[in-house]
Amino acid sequence: MKLSDTNISVPVRIVDLGCSNQLVCRRLNDLGVVEGCLVCVKKRLPFGGPITLEADGQWIAIRRKEALQIVVEAV
Repeated sequence: MKLSDTNISVPVRIVDLGCSNQLVCRRLNDLGVVEGCLVCVKKRLPFGGPITLEADGQWIAIRRKEALQIVVEAV
């Protein structure tokens, strides 16, 4: 399942980041969003806007394009 397909406020575990852009991968790793960590989608803006997720108590906004590449599994 993709991160963009998860329901709001449902915790999931990241299986594969799948970033094609190395800068985005590095930014996510620096913020603690790595494979195996628990995240939770908090907001999903309309019209293809960004997705806000919570990881380790901090809220992070990422593009929907990156969220479509992140593979997650239910906890």
